[in-house]
Amino acid sequence: MNDDLTNARESLFEAPPMGEQERMVEAILFASAEPVSVKELAGRMPHGCDPAEALVHLRKRYEGRGVTIMKIGDAWAIRTASDLGFLMQKETVETRKLSRAAIETLAIIAYHQPVTRAEIEEIRGVSVSRGTVDQLLEMDWIKFGRRKMTPGRPVTFVVTQGFLDHFGLESARDLPGLKELRAAGLLESRPMPSAVLPDDREDEEDDFQGEMFEE
Repeated sequence: MNDDLTNARESLFEAPPMGEQERMVEAILFASAEPVSVKELAGRMPHGCDPAEALVHLRKRYEGRGVTIMKIGDAWAIRTASDLGFLMQKETVETRKLSRAAIETLAIIAYHQPVTRAEIEEIRGVSVSRGTVDQLLEMDWIKFGRRKMTPGRPVTFVVTQGFLDHFGLESARDLPGLKELRAAGLLESRPMPSAVLPDDREDEEDDFQGEMFEE
């Protein structure tokens, strides 16, 4: 009798089979409008589950399908396969146009993050208006980063998970280079400052890697 009770109690804390864990992760991602982190998945799933392993299996199962399990920053989401994006064009109409100043500011932050306002202005060669930064913050495409341990401890800016999600990127390192942007016709004939979009980012992995920051 005692053995039966012990086995029953242990079964309550046993993790579900991996196939069932995959189904749980799939259900959570399908129902979530925003990307979900592994930590959030673990918090929703039964004790003992391994959402990270379930994601590995689930991602393989979705390979070649119309939707894919995509990593966005440090979170995961179900998104339309990149080669089928044209089918969604009618549902993704751009309702707000960014000014040239906003585009340049966003590009500098994306390619040089974490970057301060002063560094943005140095790269652009002109001052950055508060309205430009406020617009990008309101769109949730940039956010405040860590403060630099320099005089005045200026705040830095970085791109958000929303920015990565909007452009289908896993991280900012997946941003296209200058040549790709020109080939795609995404740059105007009037050139941007040369330092805005580095043409070879592999040689400058982290412009500020050696600098000190505080949370």
